[in-house]
Amino acid sequence: MFKVLVLHGPNLNLLGTREPGIYGSTTLAEINRRLEDEGKLLDTEIQALQSNHEGTLVDAIHEAVDRYHGIAINAGAYTHTSVAIRDAIAAVSIPAVEVHLSNIYCRESFRHHSYLAPVVVGQISGFGPHSYYLGLQALVYHLQQLKGDR
Repeated sequence: MFKVLVLHGPNLNLLGTREPGIYGSTTLAEINRRLEDEGKLLDTEIQALQSNHEGTLVDAIHEAVDRYHGIAINAGAYTHTSVAIRDAIAAVSIPAVEVHLSNIYCRESFRHHSYLAPVVVGQISGFGPHSYYLGLQALVYHLQQLKGDR
């Protein structure tokens, strides 16, 4: 069984009411419940954490060592600003997948750059809440490949 830490960054606690034209009407609680259900199908335990604070996310990444096999992260706006989160992911050497609800490349130009992209296994964006589920599936597939399961 794999253990995956799912990190939700700033403002994602407002999902369901925050700019529904961009982010949809699904709440963070609904996303987390669906991730847990998807995890069961993938023989993967999910632990989710949301924080609006960069340091809390960095601490969670550090604390993931020897506790989690992978990380799925939607760093929100920190994707485009946080060298600290990028460095934390690089430092722990835990496979990570970056997810975004919206297609960040079809939005404002400042969202087109991800500090995380060079240090994660992959990136999924633009599929709304389904980005999380696709990200989890991709991460588990990657972890299986690392174990040699085919």
